[in-house]
Amino acid sequence: MNDPVHIGMEYNSNRENLIIPEYGRNVQKMIAYAKELESREMRQAVIEKIIDMMQMMHPQSRSIEDYRERLWKHVFRIADYDLDVDYPYGDPPTEDEKRKKPDQVPYPVMEARYRHYGHNVQVLIKKAREMEEGPKREGFVSTIGSYMKLAYRTWNKEHYVSDEVIKGDLESLSGGELSMSENESIENLTNNNTQGGSHHHSNNNNNNRRRATGKRGSSNNSRQRGGGRGSYRRKR
Repeated sequence: MNDPVHIGMEYNSNRENLIIPEYGRNVQKMIAYAKELESREMRQAVIEKIIDMMQMMHPQSRSIEDYRERLWKHVFRIADYDLDVDYPYGDPPTEDEKRKKPDQVPYPVMEARYRHYGHNVQVLIKKAREMEEGPKREGFVSTIGSYMKLAYRTWNKEHYVSDEVIKGDLESLSGGELSMSENESIENLTNNNTQGGSHHHSNNNNNNRRRATGKRGSSNNSRQRGGGRGSYRRKR
């Protein structure tokens, strides 16, 4: 005898697979219902209402560019690309788009022995190679050399690196197009900002000491003046 409690129950194992689970089974059922409508106008209106509801389900995504177009594509995908409605974004999606794979993102290539400089050095070198020759390019190349030495020191604190090594690596990374003068010191470029900051910090400390000394001096003077008056009264 059948249990009356279980009569009419529907298990997920007996249902169709969810095509896009984030919208739930009810959205999938509504799209299937809209597909069977005979009136094209009614079908169009129902699909647009379904898309409005799908958008309300994820309000945080409204600011995403082309989000509504994405919802339309999802509806066609849920409908197994068998949906006779007006697609507002040109040609309607086809099943070929489902098989389409995204373009492969190229991974930045850098020789193993130069990896410690980081990818930004490659970007800077590429920009410098595109610049016209002149003082501006020379200054930019000097900045790259300074950055390379700073990067080298960051990841190799226990090892000393000479300017000649940095200049050689810069020339090698740029394919021989970029070079620095033999007499140019990269050390000075690296320490300019640090020295300036230390000098400024030292001046602030000196000023603070002078203010503190001045306050202590005025306090001592006040106590001395007060003590003098007190002793004068006691003597009288």
